[in-house]
Amino acid sequence: QVQLQESGPGLVKPSQTLSLTCTVSGGSITTNNYYWSWIRHAPPKELEWIGYITYSGNTNYSPNLKSRTSISRDTSKNQFTLQLRSVTPEDTAIYYCARGPIYSDPTIAREYEYWSQGTQVTVSS
Repeated sequence: QVQLQESGPGLVKPSQTLSLTCTVSGGSITTNNYYWSWIRHAPPKELEWIGYITYSGNTNYSPNLKSRTSISRDTSKNQFTLQLRSVTPEDTAIYYCARGPIYSDPTIAREYEYWSQGTQVTVSS
């Protein structure tokens, strides 16, 4: 059973960088044919896909957030990390990490097999 757990600060000041790490257990982030995504939810808005890193280390980002987003990984720790730069209060949301099959649409929530529990990140001074 694959499990994902986020870690990182729950409060970030405007203009700073939001940084979250997802630690994976029960499976390797280098296992063929999966991608590892970051997704957020700010009710009442819909879930928003931020980006992913694949099993081979390639990345893909939402066009809406691409200019501010970086996703990297540490295979020795079985972790992948989100950095979102120049945050504003509009970036306040619950952030999730999740695993999906490589050929699926990352913007569709039901494509994901495993999810983290989610962590609240608030952007405020």
